[in-house]
Amino acid sequence: MKAAYWYNNKDIRIKEISTPKPKNKEMLVKVISCGICGSDIVEWYRLPRAPLIQGHEIGAEVFAVGKSIKKYKPGDRVFIAPKVPCMKCYYCKNGHYPQCSEVKERLPGGFAEFILVPEILIEKGTYLLPENITFDQSTFIEPLACVVRAQRLAGVKKGQSLLVIGCGMSGLLNIKLARTKGCKIIAADINKTKLDLASKMGADITINAADNISRHLIKENGKKADVILLCASADSALEQAWLCVDKGGVIVLFAVPGPDKKVVVPINDFWMKEIAILTSYYCGPPDIMEAMKLIEWHHVTVDDLITHRLPLKDVVKGFQLVADGRKSIKVIIKPHK
Repeated sequence: MKAAYWYNNKDIRIKEISTPKPKNKEMLVKVISCGICGSDIVEWYRLPRAPLIQGHEIGAEVFAVGKSIKKYKPGDRVFIAPKVPCMKCYYCKNGHYPQCSEVKERLPGGFAEFILVPEILIEKGTYLLPENITFDQSTFIEPLACVVRAQRLAGVKKGQSLLVIGCGMSGLLNIKLARTKGCKIIAADINKTKLDLASKMGADITINAADNISRHLIKENGKKADVILLCASADSALEQAWLCVDKGGVIVLFAVPGPDKKVVVPINDFWMKEIAILTSYYCGPPDIMEAMKLIEWHHVTVDDLITHRLPLKDVVKGFQLVADGRKSIKVIIKPHK
């Protein structure tokens, strides 16, 4: 089979390797669609494990199962979470599923023709796809689940004003989900094309992030934002977020600067205004289930976010498109095309 080995964003090598055979408690799936996530191109996050096969937003078809696997059979359409919590430790019992360190296994990367799924991911991380969720749509399950979790942690609710800074795929998904909750949505980005998309997908107000976001926000919205979802990692985006949050408001760091960046928080000002700063990393089983229902029931549509579908041989082009960010939103790799 063919697989794409990632060394860095400019060095991705398609290699021919042996197609694995599932052991007694394993399962082999055929990757039909795999999205390129924004985190896939973050080199400081991925380089410590390079070279590796990336890709964790997958839609797949069961190809072969071990003798002990009874829950799934060849031909089943599935989504598989890239990692799973144990559901028993202190963190899991308190809802911090992404922080569980008991389960070490991870899903082998989806930028390959086939994936060998380990037992624990079959038991706790494999989901049958409803008939009306396509393989391409299934690549949105994990990113939408992360958005579900972020907005739940922030307590997003009807009537709030919500500012999304950064209108890439995660920002646009946040806009789509907030629209279902009856929020007033403000979108900020430096890219006019993405602002136009944000408007089409539900943003009430759009602001060019190259300008003074806070000034435009107050002028257009009448006040600062109750909730800010930071979906951009630039230092300037973080600094703008500090200036745009209202008293008693919440800032959610959905994206973060690199680990070498020093972040200065205006803590005295925030203390007096009772500002909450939250982080949201990954998702848990309840978030995945909710994301699947949102897509299945068409409460959150995702097809309009797909800008590119590429064969595995063009995975380098896909990474370039995502890294550049100006002409793409969702790039999907189709390993068997």
